[in-house]
Amino acid sequence: MQILRTKFKSEIIAEFLPAVNKSNKVVILCTGMPGYLGRRNDLLEFLAKEGYWAILPRYRGSWESDGKFLKDSPHTDILDIISELESGFTELWAGQEFSIKKPEVYLMGSSFGGAAVLLASVHKSVKKAVALSPVVDWRIESKTEPFEHLSEFMMKAFGNGYRFSPKDFLKLKKGGFYNPVEAIGDLSANKIMIYHAKDDEVVAFEPTEKFAKKLGCTFVPHKIGGHLSTSLIHTPRFWNKIKVFLESK
Repeated sequence: MQILRTKFKSEIIAEFLPAVNKSNKVVILCTGMPGYLGRRNDLLEFLAKEGYWAILPRYRGSWESDGKFLKDSPHTDILDIISELESGFTELWAGQEFSIKKPEVYLMGSSFGGAAVLLASVHKSVKKAVALSPVVDWRIESKTEPFEHLSEFMMKAFGNGYRFSPKDFLKLKKGGFYNPVEAIGDLSANKIMIYHAKDDEVVAFEPTEKFAKKLGCTFVPHKIGGHLSTSLIHTPRFWNKIKVFLESK
């Protein structure tokens, strides 16, 4: 299957595949950070064959997208994409126009992108949201990825892959910005499913467990598995449960 490319809001580059069969169901994938976006073609193809439009965006200020990373909350990128699904978007190579009538949106993501999944789930078009190893509270700093070191590493190791100011990056640490735990009162428990492994050394398990219990959402703890990635979504171990959740009311 040929992966297609488009641009939302004149800034946000995304790869996508239409559903194999006619459908108004859309999965938007929210990836972690930092990291490369390769090896996702198989996931896009899997979702398309399962009857979903599959969309993999680059956050503003990262990779091919325009803008500044973390100038605004990344979940607003997802909301902006949702806002253009029905009005239409253009495939960039051939100029073909696409639109999805009355889209039913499903969000899936991990780690950094898990926060986007949770926060963007408030949109009325979002039916379900699945987050793997999500950051639920940025004020609890990662032991293996402290903010200052991560910021310096990204600038050195990823160059223009992420374009941000250290000041904007450190907004995460202070709270009040892109922080799901502070928006928990706005979230709908029946929309959200969270996976997390107890041996995750990047994003701690305990804050996520506490968050999920307080929200009352579907929570699937794993004894082992480390830092869970979106690459696991289409494996039978995960997809069998995810599919049931997506189809539930």
